[in-house]
Amino acid sequence: MIRKIIHIDEEKCNGCGLCAEACHEGAIDIINGKAKLVRENFCDGFGDCLPNCPTGAITFEEREAPEYDAAAVKASQAKKAAEKAEDKTMGGMDQEMQHEMHAHPAGGCPGSAMMQFKREDTASGAASAQVSGQDGAYMGGKPVSRLNQWPCQLKLVPTVAPFFEGAKLLIAADCTAYAYANMHEDFMRGKTTVIGCPKLDDIDYTDKLTEIIRDNDIRSVTIVRMEVPCCGGLQRAAENALRASGKFIPWQVVTISRDGRILD
Repeated sequence: MIRKIIHIDEEKCNGCGLCAEACHEGAIDIINGKAKLVRENFCDGFGDCLPNCPTGAITFEEREAPEYDAAAVKASQAKKAAEKAEDKTMGGMDQEMQHEMHAHPAGGCPGSAMMQFKREDTASGAASAQVSGQDGAYMGGKPVSRLNQWPCQLKLVPTVAPFFEGAKLLIAADCTAYAYANMHEDFMRGKTTVIGCPKLDDIDYTDKLTEIIRDNDIRSVTIVRMEVPCCGGLQRAAENALRASGKFIPWQVVTISRDGRILD
């Protein structure tokens, strides 16, 4: 049938993912760094994605396309809601239960088993690492890791965990640790660190970050992002989560340049 449907100009698309986040029907995916209309029968032609595109890559066109399938959209949304509920249930499990599940391959990935490390200047104030050197930054002449817990990837961290209690929360874009040379000492030290990439993870982290901030005793939030536009998705998710949590806690945003400088 001939109907109105969106068109994505890949030459203009910068892969920021804002259109995919805005499309409630799930018609758009980010593939190889570009937005693509992958489910034409999920596109209702209303264009909720258009105002969110910063480069003007999305327009309307009338062409031959499958009819909008409302039933398929609802089924897909229900499946995603069920998966989200399952993730939330897993996130609320205590450490012993998660350990039991991760101890058996059928119960989940062993690599996402929750761990907390006792380091100097941890979020809880514990000091156990015996280090030497200027400001305690080195052990045996080598830099010391300031990662205080595992997992750290936002997709994997539970929403409630001991390492979030009384924590100074660092929400960092994946690339910042590679661009900024002193990430561990200047930003991660004394904080609980979670990392994510809105472009590659293909997910809106607002809800999960809201639960983390709302359901734990978070003392402060630091957002470290790259200067590139796609990193704005992580900053927006964090800012929206802070508002949605209903809490008033100190927070700041630090932007890193592509050549490794702090811009603000």
